[in-house]
Amino acid sequence: MQLSKTEEDLMNYLWKLEKAFMKDLLDAYPEPKPATTTVATLLKRMTDKGFIAYNLFGKSREYYPLVKKKDYFSKHVNGLIKNFFNDSASQFASFFTKETNLSKEELEHLKALIDSEIKKK
Repeated sequence: MQLSKTEEDLMNYLWKLEKAFMKDLLDAYPEPKPATTTVATLLKRMTDKGFIAYNLFGKSREYYPLVKKKDYFSKHVNGLIKNFFNDSASQFASFFTKETNLSKEELEHLKALIDSEIKKK
């Protein structure tokens, strides 16, 4: 199951807030804010998909994520590597480092991360 772009946007606000009522989510959006009915529809879809749940406080619902941000994006990156880079992380890394115009400092940081992971193995 996957989130649409608008659902992902809303999910990012919920991940940031950790728990939120409808008002909190609407406040998180920049202007022009989406309609309350739009956010309500997105929340229902996301609940139906199993990405979020809520606690009832009278008639108010406090929403919270059921899926961690890291887990969600990890699954997508792994799918991207499988579908577009022949399941080769090194092909993905090669493409990423050449095509994203990373600065020397960013490349050095990536190298340090890789070196650190190599030491752990």
